[in-house]
Amino acid sequence: MARYEALGLIETFGLVFALEAADAMCKAAEVELVGYENVASGYISVLVQGDVGACKAAVDAGVAAVNAMEDANLYSYVVIPRPHQDLQKIIKRYAIEGLLPEQK
Repeated sequence: MARYEALGLIETFGLVFALEAADAMCKAAEVELVGYENVASGYISVLVQGDVGACKAAVDAGVAAVNAMEDANLYSYVVIPRPHQDLQKIIKRYAIEGLLPEQK
C-alpha cells in the first residue's frame, strides 16, 4: 500500500454514528475509506486516508454530521499528517478488504 500524506480518524459510540461519520467523510473529500474497528464496548473508529487537506475536510464533515444527529455520541477524532511508516502495521488491522462478498 502506498504511503499517504495523512490519516483521519473519528471514534463514536455506536454503529449508526460511525456509519454517518464514514458517509459524510467519503462524500466531503477525496479520501479512501480504509475501514473501521470496534474498539471496545461499542466504541467504533472509522479510518480514512488521503492528502492532508482532504483528511482534514473529511474529519470536519464527519464530526459535523455526527454532532447534527440527535443524542450525538462523538468520542474522539484526529488527523495525523505524514504518519510514520510503522503505522501501516496498525492500519492493516483496520482494512475492510475481503470482508464483503464481491458484487457482480
